[in-house]
Amino acid sequence: MSENKEHYRFFQNRECEYFPCHQGIDPEDFNCLFCYCPLYALGKRCGGKFEYSPKGIKMCTDCVFPHRAENYPLIIERYREIADVVRREDAWHEREAGDK
Repeated sequence: MSENKEHYRFFQNRECEYFPCHQGIDPEDFNCLFCYCPLYALGKRCGGKFEYSPKGIKMCTDCVFPHRAENYPLIIERYREIADVVRREDAWHEREAGDK
């Protein structure tokens, strides 16, 4: 990755006590940039490998999608979709607050 001039696309924190936090990627290629996946908010539409716990918590332990460097552009392309989710949530909360 060092020969790439687009360093903003890749980051590693080898000092993190969880590095690498997901199995299935060579540690040399493990991208920590999206440690907290922005696609999480998309729920079932995130496109990653996840499951829901018995308590309804989305668990992404087996998902490596945001940690593959080549997926950076695919994640960035979905920011408009993420923003739409946030706008809908905000609108819903404003309506709820107005009803009280």
